[in-house]
Amino acid sequence: MIARHGVAPLLAAILAAVLVMHFLGWMYSLPVWLLAGLMLVMYRDPDRAVPSRPLSVVSPADGRVTSVSHTPDPYLERASLKISIEMNPLGVFTTRSPVEGKVLEPHGHNGNNNEPHGVWLQTDEGDDIVMVMSRGRLNNKPRCYIRFGERVGQGRRCGFVHWGGWIDVYLPDYSRAEVEENATVLGGTDIIASLVHD
Repeated sequence: MIARHGVAPLLAAILAAVLVMHFLGWMYSLPVWLLAGLMLVMYRDPDRAVPSRPLSVVSPADGRVTSVSHTPDPYLERASLKISIEMNPLGVFTTRSPVEGKVLEPHGHNGNNNEPHGVWLQTDEGDDIVMVMSRGRLNNKPRCYIRFGERVGQGRRCGFVHWGGWIDVYLPDYSRAEVEENATVLGGTDIIASLVHD
């Protein structure tokens, strides 16, 4: 229920609050308990029920759909359906894999710390999906839990963006959008698109 890299700082905050309460009293410990509560909210990571619908693409994060458009994919250099999601600044900051597949390295990826973090996923049917996590509202770099060559399941936790950021999902151009602009979505649960196969 807590994001993996949030466990240590949350436990440290709770321990600090207990120590302050023990040695100085509960009044002095209140600010530290408030800090621990804030960290609990920030790092919360509830389980989600992933829908079992073939060829579906689930939302990679909690937030609001800001655009649905057909546009060039700068990572795989192809025409694509692009769905952009602004993460909720008060929501869950964990990102999830929109599809099941293998993690590949996007073309042109050079590891530059200033560029958005792109993850290329290839499904068993051969569909290519690119999920791009941009920096958060505090210009903080997204954390990524998956590695090139790894296989991930749909809805699996794959990253974290402190205080939320922006996520772009580039799908094959023949995909069908299942959401409209301004729609509110939950990561790992709500379907944002379908991959169309003859």
